[in-house]
Parts: sequence; structure tokens; C-alpha cells
Amino acid sequence: MSQKILIIEDDPTASKLAGFALMHEGFDVFPASNGVEGLQKAEQVKPDLIILDFMMPHMDGYEVCKRLRALPETADVPILMLSAKAKAQDMNKWLGHLLGINAFLAKPANPSDIVSQVKNLLSRKQSPAPEMNLPG
Repeated sequence: MSQKILIIEDDPTASKLAGFALMHEGFDVFPASNGVEGLQKAEQVKPDLIILDFMMPHMDGYEVCKRLRALPETADVPILMLSAKAKAQDMNKWLGHLLGINAFLAKPANPSDIVSQVKNLLSRKQSPAPEMNLPG
């Protein structure tokens, strides 16, 4: 069974480019064109990873992220945020980590960079936690 990637992106070209690259690597891709649709699809699809645009109309990526982290079904799903706000990138990263964003890429992102980040995040998710030998 293929891993499911939800792409929440209001730019159809960016969504299609990322989706095509991920499908070429064997992932099942589910696009959503805004935050509301993305939240609905996240509950339906139960993705293994979410790619989330920062700047979207009606509901920005941070609000979507807060809501995803509040849902039991998506609380632990890795999130890769795409942001075109280069000037505020450090602040975005700081706020993003507080909200539970796992990685960032600047837009326009190269599809191969997106695939690489997705694979990296999914491999971290699947790695078993190291055993802890506690005294006693």
C-alpha cells in the first residue's frame, strides 16, 4: 500500500508539479486547494504526510496547522510547510516549530527537493524510537 500525501496548496501549478513528482515516486497524492478543503481531506484520507502552503486565502497555513495538530487523526502526521515569505523565514520557522511543523521549504520549491524532504520526514516517522535502559 502506497503512502498518502495530502498537498494543501492554492496554486494549482505548484500543486500539480509537486503531485506529479510524488506520484512518480510511488506516493498516492491528494490535492486540496485551500485550508478548509485540506482539513476535510485530512480527516477522510488519513495521510501519512501533509505538504502545507503558508499563504492561502481565508485560512493561512499556520491556522490549518493548529487545527491539524488539534485533531487526534492528524496530531502526529509530519507537516512540510512551503513558504514564499523569504524575509520572514526565520520567524516562520520559529513559529512553525512551536505549532508542530516538521520541515520548511522556500517557494518556489524544486519538485526533487520536495520529494527528498517527504522521504526524509517519512523515514524519521517510521524509525523506531531508541530503547532506553533505565536503572532499576
